[in-house]
Amino acid sequence: MASEEASLRALESLMTEFFHDCTTNERKREIEELLNNFAQQIGAWRFCLYFLSSTRNDYVMMYSLTVFENLINKMWLGVPSQDKMEIRSCLPKLLLAHHKTLPYFIRNKLCKVIVDIGRQDWPMFYHDFFTNILQLIQSPVTTPLGLIMLKTTSEELACPREDLSVARKEELRKLLLDQVQTVLGLLTGILETVWDKHSVTAATPPPSPTSGESGDLLSNLLQSPSSAKLLNQPIPILDAESEYICSLALECLAHLFSWIPLSASITPSLLTTIFHFARFGCDIRARKMASVNGSSQNCVLGQERGRLGVLAMSCINELMSKNCVPMEFEEYLLRMFQQTFYLLQKITKDNNAHTVKSRLEELDESYIEKFTDFLRLFVSVHLRRIESYSQFPVVEFLTLLFKYTFHQPTHEGYFSCLDIWTLFLDYLTSKIKSRLGDKEAVLNRYEDALVLLLTEVLNRIQFRYNQAQLEELDDETLDDDQTEWQRYLRQSLEVVAKVMELLPTHAFSTLFPVLQDNLEVYLGLQQFVVTSGSGHRLNITAENDCRRLHCSLRDLSSLLQAVGRLAEYFIGDVFAARFNDALTVVERLVKVTLYGSQIKLYNIETAVPSVLKPDLIDVHAQSLAALQAYSHWLAQYCSEAHRQNTQQFVTLISTTMDAITPLISTKVQDKLLLSACHLLVSLATTVRPVFLISIPAVQKVFNRITDASALRLVDKAQVLVCRALSNILLLPWPNLPENEQQWPVRSINHASLISALSRDYRNLKPSAVAPQRKMPLDDTKVIIHQTLSVLDDIVENISGESTKSRQICYQSLQESVQVSLALFPAFIHQSDVTDEMLSFFLTLFRGLRVQMGVPFTEQIIQTFLNMFTREQLAESILHEGSTGCRVVEKFLKILQVVVQEPGQVFKPFLPSIISLCMEQVYPIIAERPSPDVKAELFELLFRTLHHNWRYFFKSTVLASVQRGIAEEQMENEPQFSAIMQAFGQSFLQPDIHLFKQNLFYLETLNTKQKLYHKKIFRTTMLFQFVNVLLQVLVHKSHDLLQEEIGIAIYNMASVDFDGFFAAFLPEFLTSCDGVDANQKNVLGRNFKMDRDLPSFTQNVHRLVNDLRYYRLCNDSLPPGTVKL
Repeated sequence: MASEEASLRALESLMTEFFHDCTTNERKREIEELLNNFAQQIGAWRFCLYFLSSTRNDYVMMYSLTVFENLINKMWLGVPSQDKMEIRSCLPKLLLAHHKTLPYFIRNKLCKVIVDIGRQDWPMFYHDFFTNILQLIQSPVTTPLGLIMLKTTSEELACPREDLSVARKEELRKLLLDQVQTVLGLLTGILETVWDKHSVTAATPPPSPTSGESGDLLSNLLQSPSSAKLLNQPIPILDAESEYICSLALECLAHLFSWIPLSASITPSLLTTIFHFARFGCDIRARKMASVNGSSQNCVLGQERGRLGVLAMSCINELMSKNCVPMEFEEYLLRMFQQTFYLLQKITKDNNAHTVKSRLEELDESYIEKFTDFLRLFVSVHLRRIESYSQFPVVEFLTLLFKYTFHQPTHEGYFSCLDIWTLFLDYLTSKIKSRLGDKEAVLNRYEDALVLLLTEVLNRIQFRYNQAQLEELDDETLDDDQTEWQRYLRQSLEVVAKVMELLPTHAFSTLFPVLQDNLEVYLGLQQFVVTSGSGHRLNITAENDCRRLHCSLRDLSSLLQAVGRLAEYFIGDVFAARFNDALTVVERLVKVTLYGSQIKLYNIETAVPSVLKPDLIDVHAQSLAALQAYSHWLAQYCSEAHRQNTQQFVTLISTTMDAITPLISTKVQDKLLLSACHLLVSLATTVRPVFLISIPAVQKVFNRITDASALRLVDKAQVLVCRALSNILLLPWPNLPENEQQWPVRSINHASLISALSRDYRNLKPSAVAPQRKMPLDDTKVIIHQTLSVLDDIVENISGESTKSRQICYQSLQESVQVSLALFPAFIHQSDVTDEMLSFFLTLFRGLRVQMGVPFTEQIIQTFLNMFTREQLAESILHEGSTGCRVVEKFLKILQVVVQEPGQVFKPFLPSIISLCMEQVYPIIAERPSPDVKAELFELLFRTLHHNWRYFFKSTVLASVQRGIAEEQMENEPQFSAIMQAFGQSFLQPDIHLFKQNLFYLETLNTKQKLYHKKIFRTTMLFQFVNVLLQVLVHKSHDLLQEEIGIAIYNMASVDFDGFFAAFLPEFLTSCDGVDANQKNVLGRNFKMDRDLPSFTQNVHRLVNDLRYYRLCNDSLPPGTVKL
């Protein structure tokens, strides 16, 4: 025994040294190696058993248990049966003897080790494994231990990891399902016993002022008065031990509910008991008592009780999240909802002493979260099922939900509740669409609730009603491209919009007066504007007035966004019916934007510039954005006005232009400038009035942009204004015949516009007469960037338009395009310039390749192919970082457009494009781990195959007539094989996005062109691909794509099932290392010869799982083990 004793002392000192602050990493590695070697020895477990029973050192115990865990999970197959019996008997004895004194994490680990043995050996070699757990639970002394064992068993056996064969996983699940009824019965008994035992002793409290609460609502919710009475019983005060046992029982239930099907085993009495415990979460009295009694012990108790409520709600939510509900379980569900809504009523009940909000603040935050989850699951999964029950009062439920939502103590809680309303509104909208007949009845039922919701959500976004909360929101930090305040506003406005869709008239009459009030304040500011020495000043200085103005402006900004969000509900079929409302809104918006531009509120001096100036700019910008939202309405009005030629429409548009023009200036803040530019683009593109170009304000903008001496706007604004001006000249006017479009005049104007915009750029071209004047490189780059960003945008925006528009566009651009091609070789080593030029050419190829004509297009492609030599490609990809890679990617994108072009025009380029891909680009990137360029290259290869299939497979009518099936002639076979090989190689690389993309490409080629059926693929590549895909599954390197890989293997195998089962599978198994002949036979036998997709993929996943399992077992056998 001395050696065991000595080993223990040595281990203790090693462990202490390992975890000591002064130990170096080097020494730690030495100790780790020593410990690992010790664990690998045969028989090390005997020492560990001794250590466990003889030490009090936590580290030593943890180490010893890890040795057992490793032995059981990885080496169990090779352990002699006598040793296994000994371990199975010793570890549970150890647990029983010490479970009271062991630290909880050691006790839990020991439980897990015993459960791991059960996972391997129950019921065959460890037949009393589960019976022992049940006995532990039934004996009062060991109930907690039994519950921990039960929960661990549920976790480890119901959803085991993959170190088990599929057959064993299925067997374990079946064994556990057989025990479910017994287990649930035991757990129900434990919870009921605790509840009843403490209920009897609970002193009856004096009748509370709320005891008469079970009025109409409750009797509606709960069918029988007895259940209401049950739920009204006072909540018992539990001692710490009972509290602990109940929390363990509820944890077990929550885990069991996550995998057992809904069935009669989940009895009404169990559900009622769980609900009793859910009340702990909303019982403020218990917390109050804890804090009154003052001792810290009591406070902890109060928290524990809250935790019971959280655990009970977790159980309820596990059941709620199951979408598939058997008929016989529906009644249980109804009962669950009734009981939860009783709790909801309890939480949101108003009585004078307590407002609902302060009550919610006192509840445990996790309990509120769980409760909100429950409500979300109820609305999203079960509302359609429950709404039809006459005894379920949906409107009353909405009343409770309303109170719950608007008394949430946190912003996150409020957001979550708004999500629930959004789900409800979506449900209502789709219900109405599917039952148009009784639309009115449905709406009438919910109208009051929706109007209330709308009013309250609108109040919540206004500082006027909700200043304290709104000021807490962060409007600085971006998270997912929006600040907390923007998210708050956006989510609120979505709810407003959904109500608008259901009740347009109500929504409008609720929102518009509120907007009016705030507009009055804004429009009234003019009287406070005074002229001072340096300009205009706003003469409002009192602190209180400034604060009120700040709030009013913030509210106006939010309400303008709300009005803009509703624009879509005034167009289409309802245009005429809601015309007057929309016109009122648009006229107000036009008035407000003009007012802002005329009195230049954006440049005004204020008493609190850091607050009021941004407010005034924001309101101005939001009024322009709201008006822009009505551009589709204006377009519809335009086509109506065209018939009646109303002056009213002309005035609206020209006044809008008067509001926009003064803002297009370098003196205006970017936020405002960009809003004005976007509105201008919408007028030019969406509305397209014929008279737009003749409005003096528009001509003013033309003159400003084409004036070489004028200051250039910031890039983004310059691009937008140029887009608008180009679109005014290029886009066809709606409702006018071709001969009235005035193309000749517009064409001349467009040419002069582009000529002015590209003046400096065209001067860069070297000519024979005047060799290029030397200009600093940086200045040249600026000119190229500024010009190409504008031209690129103009082309991109015209690419989907009529042929005539594209023709005029290209005529105007022709010289600039030729200059670009001439400049390209000079800048081939400046990757930032090349990048912009290629972007421009890519846009040209996508939008104007027909207009450019074949000869010039060929010249461009040839220039590029000549410039991108192997050396140039290597320089770009390997040495110029991300910009260089982007250049090559753009070039490949241009080639993608070329290979997709139908007809014969560009077919002569195919050989050189394929050779560029396979001989120049591919060798450079094939071995690089970085994904740069690969995705674009493979897309180009896929498009080449997909759109030029006959370049590889010539199908002749004669052949198909003679043979009955078309066996195509194969052409360019070496290129086809090289491309396929590249695809195969890509599946051996770690990049999961590339893998997914390329698998999709192969599957598409098979769907569209029967790739897998082609002779060359079938005979030389098919099973190589299947082999690679199976290996990928076995190595678990691309686990997220398991399903897609399984389907692809099926599609490949189904081309030749006989070959797959008779030749490929045996060959694949023969070549597998790490498994013996007997195991290979079992794997082969288990792969059934099913030929339907679901069964086949199931067999594939079974094969992969079991192959990995056998390898794991074999790796862990001691050397020299004889396997029979």
